[in-house]
Amino acid sequence: MKNILVTGGAGFIASNFLFILLKNTSINAVVNLDKMTYAGKEENMAGLNDDERYSFVKGDICDKLLVRDLLEKFNFDTIVHFAAESHVDNSIDGPEVFIQTNIMGSFILLDCAKRYWNNNFEDKLFIHVSTDEVYGHLDNSDPAFTEETPYDPSSPYSASKASSDHIVLSYFKTFKMPVIVTNCSNNYGPRQDDEKLIPTVIRTALKGDAIPIYGKGENIRDWLFVDDHCLGILDVISKGRLGEKYNIGGNNEWANIDLVKKICEILDKEAPKSSGNYSDQITFVTDRLGHDKRYAINPTKMNQEIGWEHSYTFNEALLSTIKFYINKYN
Repeated sequence: MKNILVTGGAGFIASNFLFILLKNTSINAVVNLDKMTYAGKEENMAGLNDDERYSFVKGDICDKLLVRDLLEKFNFDTIVHFAAESHVDNSIDGPEVFIQTNIMGSFILLDCAKRYWNNNFEDKLFIHVSTDEVYGHLDNSDPAFTEETPYDPSSPYSASKASSDHIVLSYFKTFKMPVIVTNCSNNYGPRQDDEKLIPTVIRTALKGDAIPIYGKGENIRDWLFVDDHCLGILDVISKGRLGEKYNIGGNNEWANIDLVKKICEILDKEAPKSSGNYSDQITFVTDRLGHDKRYAINPTKMNQEIGWEHSYTFNEALLSTIKFYINKYN
């Protein structure tokens, strides 16, 4: 890696990736291209400008002329594509922007890179960061998703990500373009959008508001610390095989209600209320349409082929995450 384009770098996962990239590599330059929608936050980028290798460009991956200009100006050899509309509830209320950004945006970025590299793919790489939601849902007795699991998306969000995965991999099969797709389980950690589950639980708990839980809280998710995910992407960049998919998971399944109760128990110790416990604020709300029952990722391929392992335990990572949001919301 010499010159890298990171899309969506003002968002949750990509901003964490940028900090890890700059800390752990000797790249020449990295450009963060972000449209600054609701998920892109100035505060997520605080401190990145301290590194002279970093620069920010406000813009849309759907802007073909901008993408071409950036490729010409910076001569990127590596593109790590995070930018996406990713809020499932928003995709149910208004799916069009998800189709535009996640499908057309990914295509424009991919096709511009192919044309700029002009079939000279040596030492080039396009990483497409995707989600486990493309696989649909699992019953409690089902084995975890592998890279061979058929796609069966449930929401407009996951369907748009599934489409972009297929487009990216088609460019390897058709044009031998150097692409790799990663599919991750639910991330948690600092700088996540306020409307996601863990920040919502902490924010509403500290405000004394009702903590909303969909349905009966029985939906199960596999939780992955964002730093472990980002370190895994770095490993894929250096060791991954072109044209392959890699599932990056947490081996850490929790029913929503159990996770929320655990967060409340930690909050009771770290930010105690004057009376009562935070779990008293838990409230069950109408379930989301098309709410997948369970996600779980089998990361064996990452473990065996890439040599990636978790660097953080769930207890220590969750505690540091909760302390981050206590400082943010208090």
